[in-house]
Amino acid sequence: RWVWEADKILDMKILENVATFITNSFDRLPFEVVSALVILSCFGASADISLIEVLEKEIEQPLIAPLDDAVAHSVLGKRNGKLYFMHDKLQEAAYSKMRPEERCLHHNRYGLALGFVAVRERDDRLLLTAVTQINHGGPQAVIDDEQAVVVANLNLDAGKKAMSMSDFFSAHRYFNHGISYLRSGNWNKQYDVSLELFNLAAARALMNAE
Repeated sequence: RWVWEADKILDMKILENVATFITNSFDRLPFEVVSALVILSCFGASADISLIEVLEKEIEQPLIAPLDDAVAHSVLGKRNGKLYFMHDKLQEAAYSKMRPEERCLHHNRYGLALGFVAVRERDDRLLLTAVTQINHGGPQAVIDDEQAVVVANLNLDAGKKAMSMSDFFSAHRYFNHGISYLRSGNWNKQYDVSLELFNLAAARALMNAE
């Protein structure tokens, strides 16, 4: 005989209603607010307000004021120095506003903007956030050989920082990402960074028993 689990059926209906509500809510928001939400969504479910303030300055686009507007519309919450999406479906909806083929470019742009600040200010925490963001974009987002070298070096620095924190799995990941940005002829053009990335990646692989 058939057995229905009423609670699960109701949950499914709620999720469908949430999705519809979210879509309708985004359609009513000002363009500037949606644009800021799209950028925030690149960092996941939440981000430090201080990080968004830095990014706002670097990319010269209003972020804090529009995101405060999103808080007023109950799309975002604001607590303990963080901005966070009130529901994971809201973050997904914001992220989906970007065309799939453009998402890597957004991650690359925001990561590089933060990376330059991290290097200039010697901010290790910001460096790790920036490089993680760049790596979400991947090698396909890199515009030329010069930028590829910059990103490879940022991954090298991030990997060394992770090592200093005894986070060897993350360090290995950064070194491997760094290698992925190296382009044809790297051993002739960028010997030092290539050698260091490969050596450190190999050492971490052994340590992690991979």
